[in-house]
Amino acid sequence: MEFTAIVIIVALIISIILHEMAHGYMADWLGDPTARLQGRLSPNPLVHIDLLGSVIVPALLFFSNAGILFGWAKPVPYNPYNLRDQKWGEAKVAFAGPAVNIAIALLFGMMIRFSEVLSLNSAFIELSSYVVYINILLAFFNMIPIPPLDGSKIIQPFLPLSLMMKYRSFVHSFERWGLIGTFIFIFIFINLFWAPFAKLVSSAFILITGISFF
Repeated sequence: MEFTAIVIIVALIISIILHEMAHGYMADWLGDPTARLQGRLSPNPLVHIDLLGSVIVPALLFFSNAGILFGWAKPVPYNPYNLRDQKWGEAKVAFAGPAVNIAIALLFGMMIRFSEVLSLNSAFIELSSYVVYINILLAFFNMIPIPPLDGSKIIQPFLPLSLMMKYRSFVHSFERWGLIGTFIFIFIFINLFWAPFAKLVSSAFILITGISFF
């Protein structure tokens, strides 16, 4: 159990770090070098880990059997005015993170599906299942259109101009609350929306792997 717990937390931390690196690489590819110049494209976890969001919160949630597991790393900085694509640039940078999580989930999910062909043992399949579930959860959760989640940036270019301006005003108002606003949202989400969200994540897990989550 202790070994499994460590693997799950490590898998979560690595997935979060890759998520943030993806934002930086996409911004750099689109013309903004901010993340690269600040060393945030490095695979070194020390430059990405947020002590509270990457270690303390995931550990407390896991060991308290809260029924939900999530976390965050230090946000990757970027300057939207440097992006070549001014209409879709921010959305592309935002979507890069969830896209990497989906890619990881698909990679490990396919290994589970073809485990017999690949001659994978049950321990690897079990650990891969956690990797898939964690990355689906991170991808779906981050695409919720509430700041500071990625979905708040992804949705904006799809909105009509008048609605987009109102939504941006809402985002800016919400962001003034900072970490307090984030925790309020998480509290409301866990208490009101976690059950249907968990069902959605489980359905995606079954679709990708062909098996039910433990």
